[in-house]
Amino acid sequence: MANHLVQSSKVGIVGAGISGIAAAKQLSHYNPMVFEASDSIGGVWKHGSYNSTKLQTPRCDFEFSDFPWPQRNNSSFPSYIEVLEYLENYATHFDVFKFVKFNSKVVEIRYVGDNYNQPQNITTPFMVNSTKPNGEFGRLLNGQHAWEVAVEHTQSKTHHLEWYAFEFLVVCIGRYGDLPRMPIFPLNKGPEIFSGKVLHTMDYCKLDKEASQELLKDKKVAVIGYKKSAIDLALECAEANQGPGGQPCTMVIRTLHWTVPNYWIWGLPFFLFYSTRASQFVHERPNQNLIRALLCLLLSPMRKAISKFIESSLLWKLPLVKYGLKPDHPFVEDYASCQMAILPENFFPEADKGRIQFKMASKWSFWSRGIEFEDNTQLEADVVILATGYEGKKKLQAILPEPFSSLMVDSSGIRPLYRGTIHPLIPNMAFVGYVESVSNLQTAELRCKWLARLADEQFKLPSVEKMLEQTTKEIEVMKQTTRFYKRHCISTFSINHSDDICEEMGWSSWRKNNWFSEAFSPYTSQDYS
Repeated sequence: MANHLVQSSKVGIVGAGISGIAAAKQLSHYNPMVFEASDSIGGVWKHGSYNSTKLQTPRCDFEFSDFPWPQRNNSSFPSYIEVLEYLENYATHFDVFKFVKFNSKVVEIRYVGDNYNQPQNITTPFMVNSTKPNGEFGRLLNGQHAWEVAVEHTQSKTHHLEWYAFEFLVVCIGRYGDLPRMPIFPLNKGPEIFSGKVLHTMDYCKLDKEASQELLKDKKVAVIGYKKSAIDLALECAEANQGPGGQPCTMVIRTLHWTVPNYWIWGLPFFLFYSTRASQFVHERPNQNLIRALLCLLLSPMRKAISKFIESSLLWKLPLVKYGLKPDHPFVEDYASCQMAILPENFFPEADKGRIQFKMASKWSFWSRGIEFEDNTQLEADVVILATGYEGKKKLQAILPEPFSSLMVDSSGIRPLYRGTIHPLIPNMAFVGYVESVSNLQTAELRCKWLARLADEQFKLPSVEKMLEQTTKEIEVMKQTTRFYKRHCISTFSINHSDDICEEMGWSSWRKNNWFSEAFSPYTSQDYS
């Protein structure tokens, strides 16, 4: 493989999922080069979806601020095919495709800038960027190449490698898609002793409808997991086993999470409880003053009451107690960690027919004909599908050089990103799509607008020290709100997070027409147009 510089540009973008195309659109005046490993845009929506996959948030919350959904689409929860069509129409409308190099996989990134002093101790902030006055982060575009990117062009027969150089690099490869999280098994109890078929959801997503039906039909299937992908998969399995030879699908569950059948709670719209400025006022947020902290303490009974109120509705609507699926933790902890899943309509009706069964197990391993649990019980299976998630951190760390790779995960397991975008200790680089919220599209688009204005030098970042302080405060809030804080979800203070971004750009943080709407209506992408 050749190792020579092919082309240079001001801005490079890695990945053409939602975050990548949003970044390309906002930075289009720099003619960015976008590297996409696959042959299409869409990211996880293209390569990580099942036949039954639908949008988890209402359509109105999954919309670019300057590109509304077509009027002909009236579905509140569009299918993944409709989402892909929407994203492709967006990219076409704003002429984003001209920036994208498909079948171009980034395999290595090198730092070649001269404004980074490798730290002796990466926990000491001013060992980094110490050449800058007052600990400043510096400009994103300074006229000098900072990063070289090795790209493997996979469509070519030779799979040749080419190098590109950029002043500024935006990483948008996401958390999902091509590095599955695999369980670790005791010696001689792994999948090699199992006579059936084992695959991860990543592999299942690659099957067409006919192949997936053949895999599941009349088979004893065990699905490992209980998040959205596992739930959808269990339903697909049940629907494939409707005939006389049909077999039940068993979900093997380690950690329970709250599931929601729709966005209504005792007849009230869900957004009233968590997605308005008034509702988020009762939750902790970073940088709150003493009075605000005292108010949050006084309002803690209200937070618990809201969570209990929602739980009571879910327990009334769904047979969670009947099937032993009631979580031990409060609902707010799942919402605060972006783990609330929308149930498919037919999920529990299929469970009532015996086509979906449940087994709680903190530990399990394989035996020759299926799965063995820590209580020595066994489950026969023909197929085991691992809905165990993806190694998002490892995926990102794999392409970043040291010491930057180690900097991307702090001691708490969270990526310490200022405004969810800039790592204070990594120069001339940004990350989009690594902070979760109620609407990841809205979150990504607003941060791309912020990033474009930062690149244009319309405002300046705080010092490295202050940015590190801000990220630390956000991590502390997440830790206090949910035990699942490592997902880096900002859902309980998302409006406050957006307020800070708006104020930094010089925008008004209050975006509504009147105080009533400001207090009690949800914020959507349209508010940030």
